[in-house]
Amino acid sequence: MDYKVLMIDDDELIARSTSDYFNIVGVKTAYVTSYDAAIEFLENNEVSLLLLDINLGDKSGFELCRKVRESYDMPIFFISARTSDDDVLIALNIGGDDYIKKPYTLNILLAKVKAVLSRYDKAKEDAENAARNAANKNASGASESGNVNGKITLRDGVYLDTALHKLEINGKSEELRAMEYKLLLYLMENSGRVITRDELFDNVWGDDNTCDGTITVHIRHIREKIEVDPKNPEIIKTVWGVGYVVEKNSSLQ
Repeated sequence: MDYKVLMIDDDELIARSTSDYFNIVGVKTAYVTSYDAAIEFLENNEVSLLLLDINLGDKSGFELCRKVRESYDMPIFFISARTSDDDVLIALNIGGDDYIKKPYTLNILLAKVKAVLSRYDKAKEDAENAARNAANKNASGASESGNVNGKITLRDGVYLDTALHKLEINGKSEELRAMEYKLLLYLMENSGRVITRDELFDNVWGDDNTCDGTITVHIRHIREKIEVDPKNPEIIKTVWGVGYVVEKNSSLQ
């Protein structure tokens, strides 16, 4: 069966109440309470997004996230009462897309989930359309702004493909997670000016309830893919105490 959301939490009361709320408002959701049950569910059903607790009793949500990332590319939101920076950084570094601290408000969680699902569905649709178009015709032409055949030049040999939502590095395709793509695209569209962290929260994540470390980790992941030397970035530069800036060398038409 197809589900929009799978919630994995060893506290059955929380898992069931969240699942029930999502189903009432039309977001088809299921829940399980253990690592093994989650693996079995994913093997037998289609799921678009995971809500994942860290504490799962026998095993941890960190272990499950690593396992899921071996085979699946859906967004993963960690939801936990653990609030240390170390937990947040581990969650994001192993493949989590966001970290939401308990207790959470159901309507805010729902809004975040809907926003990400909408972007995720659009990205899949755009990629499918681009693949069909590429099969039917050869792209041609280049713009003066650096946007060539739907690609933004980041540096020599490195492009952001706005049709496929991927990076192209020296002719090879490099995957971007949904939030990495949206963050990088927003920075490129606003190149030449400093973008504050609050602006990124509002325009990329769509709210101000995201952990501050989330942006830092996603920026680091992007730099590792696009920079020659990620520790001394030339494309995405940090403006300490404020945010980030991309030098104005390319833009979308």
